Amino acid sequence: MHQSTCRFALPLVALLGSAAAHAEAPQVTPYADIRYRLELVDQDGLAQEAAASTLRVRAGVRTAEWHGFSAVAEGEAIVVLGETSYNDTVNGKLAYPVVADPADVLLNQAYLRWRPVAELEATAGRQAVNLDNQRWIGSVGWRQNDQTLDAVRVTARPVKDASLDYFHTWRVNRVFGPDSPQGIWRGTDIHGVRAAYTIKNVGTLSAYGYWLDIPSNPASSSRTLGVRMAGELPVAGKASFLYAAEYARQHDHGANPVRFGLDYWLVEPGVRAGPVTLKAGYERLEGNGKAALQTPLATLHAFNGWADKFLVTPANGLRDVYVDAGYKVPGKGPLAGLVLRAAWHDFGSTVGGIDYGREWNALASFPVARHFALTAKVARYEADAFGADTTKLWFQIEAKF
Repeated sequence: MHQSTCRFALPLVALLGSAAAHAEAPQVTPYADIRYRLELVDQDGLAQEAAASTLRVRAGVRTAEWHGFSAVAEGEAIVVLGETSYNDTVNGKLAYPVVADPADVLLNQAYLRWRPVAELEATAGRQAVNLDNQRWIGSVGWRQNDQTLDAVRVTARPVKDASLDYFHTWRVNRVFGPDSPQGIWRGTDIHGVRAAYTIKNVGTLSAYGYWLDIPSNPASSSRTLGVRMAGELPVAGKASFLYAAEYARQHDHGANPVRFGLDYWLVEPGVRAGPVTLKAGYERLEGNGKAALQTPLATLHAFNGWADKFLVTPANGLRDVYVDAGYKVPGKGPLAGLVLRAAWHDFGSTVGGIDYGREWNALASFPVARHFALTAKVARYEADAFGADTTKLWFQIEAKF
């Protein structure tokens, strides 16, 4: 384990040890998440095809609440099984496509939470933070290593169905791991506020502001203010109308040397009828040819196609028109719980009339038993004027205890 993470963990471990020795010590519950994945990537323009066979073992302990206090300490190990036949972003294997799952042993989370009353809680330490649909702030749960924040977060629930969130982050622990030059953003000055109110039978309205000053990656520094409305409205029988609408305005901030003011738009209607879910969407991340709206702290794999071609928004912006269909097998039969999903994206620029390309995605996920799940995914990106044709396949088994 890296020295910095060891130093970070020692106060929390001491606290847990002290609490365990106390006559009124809280119950300490161990847990584990074991995930094996094979990721295959074929990308035009690269001499080799990637085959990343990795095992992630994540384990930790959480305490029950004790005089308003609780804690979590969680470590993880990521191991490459067999030959490292992929570019993990730090091994220098540039002839292979990138699979951002380097081998490592590290501290994933370590935080102390204080909840003096039910309506107020504060959390300090290394933690995964997920807000709204994770378009702006998320833990990137798909990758073997989470994105976590060294942060202080305060959440208040002043009235029923309303919440207020504030967090301050001084370090971002990214999925690339501490050995990557961009694996840790140290010395950041990041502030976020979010207010949300849930209206019964209508949806949740949220407003947010995120101030990102990231000296180690100035182009990711920005100030974003936005509003989002999302919900599910019953229509008839077991059918319901789904919707999400969002607008944000982003400006340069802090260390960013470029001056800009850019818009974000999302419109996503849908319908759910029993086990079937259908959605269509239009997402627009504006660019002006020199700079583009960025979401560097998002769970990016969940947006704009699973081939991950648009982790950084091109300078000419990104327009994503998509459809998404899902089916979950109901009942108690042998296939009950099986989830099937397919999506199609058409990508283009917001200035210059550029057709970037198209992408197909498909997924099948099945809960084999109470603690086990199998997942298979495929993504096929067909390039026009951005990136290269790319096919990705994933096979995964996960066990949670």
